[in-house]
This record gives sequence, structure tokens and C-alpha cells, in this order.
Amino acid sequence: MQQNTITLHLVSEATGQTLDAVARACIAQFPNTDVRLRHWNLIRSRLQLRRVLRHIALDRGPVMSSLTDPALQADMEAGCASLQVRLLDVLDNAVTFLTEETGETATRHPGGQYIMDENYYQRIEAMHYVLAHDDGQETDDLNDADLVLVGVSRVSKTPTCFYLANRGIKAANIPLVMGIEPPADLFKLKCPVIGLTIDPETLIEIRRTRLSQMMPNSRHIEPSADYAYIDLEKVQEELRWARRLCRHHNWPVIDVTRRSIEETSASILDLTTPQ
Repeated sequence: MQQNTITLHLVSEATGQTLDAVARACIAQFPNTDVRLRHWNLIRSRLQLRRVLRHIALDRGPVMSSLTDPALQADMEAGCASLQVRLLDVLDNAVTFLTEETGETATRHPGGQYIMDENYYQRIEAMHYVLAHDDGQETDDLNDADLVLVGVSRVSKTPTCFYLANRGIKAANIPLVMGIEPPADLFKLKCPVIGLTIDPETLIEIRRTRLSQMMPNSRHIEPSADYAYIDLEKVQEELRWARRLCRHHNWPVIDVTRRSIEETSASILDLTTPQ
């Protein structure tokens, strides 16, 4: 099937991250359309907005905006109407909904979610914690962890910890290596310990890619089929051993096969958040 191609303009008063996330989540539902994103961030004056509209006129396509300033949004609406391009204000319905529910008038403050409040500093602290306790570092200092992830090599422990840190969660991760006893302090923790596992074939492909990246200029050090790190039988045995260890200590296990980091993190939060 031939793909359609459109340009989608994203206009924001702040960093544009929220708008980008919404757009990408929506775009993923349309696999037969090639959507080219044009980002217009930190648009906070009418002069800047006029420049954006001139660019939209040259590369026409629908517009998604998250402008909180009513005057700028009105100019955006007028400009898009003049250009005959469709406009979606992604915040308007949500802000109106919450205004009706709370009885409070919205402040219309650009980038209000990025203020340096207590939550901001909590995320920074969590990020530092993840850096200090990544891949089995400082295992004698895990008492301050909100949770600990365990698993064999290359099951996405580190990126998951960093994603959780962005939610203000101090997450450490410890690799499970068959034949090597995990650190004793791991078994004394009061915080949740969660195991990550994966389909063995998928894990082998990930490990092959990693080895190739580590040896980009070598034609002779190709990972061979009997290399234990990527040997199917050895990997299956390794994963079974890790599962048994988790089961023995009553640690829940999440299968990350075909899961994004975001989905894995959501499952972790579901397991660790009091209902």
C-alpha cells in the first residue's frame, strides 16, 4: 500500500515535549501515513507566531498547538483559517474540562509543568541516584532505593531506571550473573525488588547488536553461535536460573519482550503503587 505523506506542524510556547508526545502517540495509530513533524517551540510573541505562519504557508499541513496565551491562540486560529489548514488545540478541551470540575480559572502559564518545584528536585535527586547505583554499583548503599530491578544482561534495566527517575523514583539495578552470588544486601531490602526477563531469541538479537557495536571495525571477531553470551541453550538456562532466583525470593517478574520502556515502567508502577 502506498503511503500518504503529510506535514504536521507542532506549535508550542514551551519545550514542545508534551505536544510531541501527544502527536507521536496519535501518529502511531496510522501506519500507512508518513507524517513529517515540524516543531515550532518557545513561540511567545505575535512576531514569532507570524514567522511560523509564513513557514506553514510554504509547507502546508495541519497544525497542533498547545498555546496557553488566549491572544496568541486567537492569532493562531485566524492564521490557520486564512491559510485554510486545520488546527487542533490539544489543551483547550482538557483545560476547559478541569476548569468546570475545579471551579478554578486556569492560569494559562506557558510551560507550567516545568517549574522548579519540589517534584522537579525530586526528579533530579532520583536521576543522580540512578547514576550512582547503575549496573550493580554501590550495592552496600541500597537502603534509600524506592525499588531495585534485577535481571540478566541486556533486559533494559538501565533505561527503565532512568525512565522511572524522571518520575521521581530512585531505582537501582543489579545484574544477575549465573554462577555469581548476588550481593547479600539485596536479600535484606525492604523496598520492592522486581525481576525483568525476556524471550531468549529476542535477548540474543539484542546481545548480538551490542557486541557488533563494541567491535565495529572487526570482521574476524564475529559473535559465534557457541559463544555463551549469545548461545541459545546457554541463554535459556541463564533466564531459567534468573526466574528461579526471583521465584525463590518472591520477587515479581515482568516479561519485557515486545514492551516499550514506558510500558515496562507502567507495569512496575502498577506493582509498587499501593492500590
